[in-house]
Amino acid sequence: MAPMLDTRPAGALARFLQRSVTAQSVTTAAGIVALGFLLSRLLGLVRSLAIAHAYGTDPELAAYWIAFRLPDLVFQVLAGATLSSAFIPAYSRLRMHGGEDAGWQLASDVLNLVAVATFAAAALAFALAPWLVPLLAPGLGDETGRSSELRALAVELTQLMLISPLLFGISGMVTGILNARQHFVAPALAPALYNLGIIVGALALTGPFGIRGLAYGVVAGSVGHLLVQLPALRAVGMRWHPTLALGSAGLREVLRLAGPRVVGLAATQLNFVVVLFFASFVSDAAISALSYAFLIAMLPIGVIGMAISTAAFPSLAEHAAARQLAALRDGVTRHLRMILFLALPASAAIAMLAQPGTRLLLQRGAFDASSTELVADALVLYAIGVCAHAAVEILSRGFYALADTRTPVRIAVLAVGLNLVLCAVLVVPFGIRGLAAATSISALTEGALLFVALEQQLGGLRARGLWPSAARTLAATALMIEVLVLLRLALAAAGLDAASLGGALAQCALGALLALATFVATAHYLRSPEYAELRARL
Repeated sequence: MAPMLDTRPAGALARFLQRSVTAQSVTTAAGIVALGFLLSRLLGLVRSLAIAHAYGTDPELAAYWIAFRLPDLVFQVLAGATLSSAFIPAYSRLRMHGGEDAGWQLASDVLNLVAVATFAAAALAFALAPWLVPLLAPGLGDETGRSSELRALAVELTQLMLISPLLFGISGMVTGILNARQHFVAPALAPALYNLGIIVGALALTGPFGIRGLAYGVVAGSVGHLLVQLPALRAVGMRWHPTLALGSAGLREVLRLAGPRVVGLAATQLNFVVVLFFASFVSDAAISALSYAFLIAMLPIGVIGMAISTAAFPSLAEHAAARQLAALRDGVTRHLRMILFLALPASAAIAMLAQPGTRLLLQRGAFDASSTELVADALVLYAIGVCAHAAVEILSRGFYALADTRTPVRIAVLAVGLNLVLCAVLVVPFGIRGLAAATSISALTEGALLFVALEQQLGGLRARGLWPSAARTLAATALMIEVLVLLRLALAAAGLDAASLGGALAQCALGALLALATFVATAHYLRSPEYAELRARL
């Protein structure tokens, strides 16, 4: 469907764009979203601490991680496909050209469609779970001789947690509606409520209900994720209609854009499935270790890549709807530079502090030293891909703003294929290290291919200071790494290695302070524009 021609006066269109973009600047919005993501990720870290204390890398926990995959697939593929790539650009164009009533009608149609489709998919997944779940991790329980027991448990947990995508389908669309209206506070708080539900499950419900308490926490968290956003939805004046106009032009456009994105999100979810599939042949503990490590690595991805990209996307979509390609190009490049400025040192710091950080955060209760070694080994290699995962967030949204969902999907499918091949090749000689490395290599490849493709489509990305900015960031990061290496050697010589609690605390506390000071001082000396912008905003 070709974009509708604007029949409103040029001055009216300019005033509309000015109100939409300046109502809440991208920087302010990114700050709100980043704080929300930071709160969510910190609570996610607390969630991991609670789970680790209760279960460590127990085989039953492996069944929980496997059970999580199918409900997450149902939500991500259906609601996730319409949320970012399809709904917001279509809504922005329709609201711009057709007015508020047309925009609310589209929001109602998409919300109703997602709710119905998610219910149908969840019901089908519930019925097929006894056959599908064992295929996700064929080696589950083989190491301990509990394969039948753990597979049955994974099926039961899957069917219980399939309640959550029903709520997330509605909640995810509410998030999309609020973001499209430049409202970010409630959607930023929603993931924190979700994590709180799981924390309550880990602390209060695992005693009476065992591992099923975690599943109850997931369902409770999804309820909180929805409820916290409803007052904001009412505040923006949402006009819900109990209709489903399948023949409307707006809904057809959303479905057209969402179609390729369904494939892309399925491919992304397949990456997780592939890693856990091969990990099940290593050991049950490997499944949990890779899951812990990835959750920790996701902290900067959420706070940096997802926060900036989520806040920037509505304005990028509006620039594309108005055919302001120069503004779109500048926006993508500026946000990519900021993401790299923050994500590159974060990648390095996580890799350098993986061992003491895991020891300090997780090693207590059922989580012992051997579990720490497994998680740290995976975390070092996951950290390498953090900057790529964060960059993919803004690069893919550049395509979505242009209503091009096919290109990022093709690239995502290629990345999944590469991940599959690398996992198969690296799992035998390197175990979980090989699986984590495969994920990072495929992410780096995906980010590079997305950049090249967007450069060809928009043009001029390289001419807007990207390479000089990246060079300054790399120089500051390299010096930061050198300081961390020297600190580790000095503390080890003083008997404060990462194996002890005191050594882990010293390495993390002093390492974080010195890393931050070194990076900031170097960025200031090199006159990094991203550092100057952050300093001015703060």
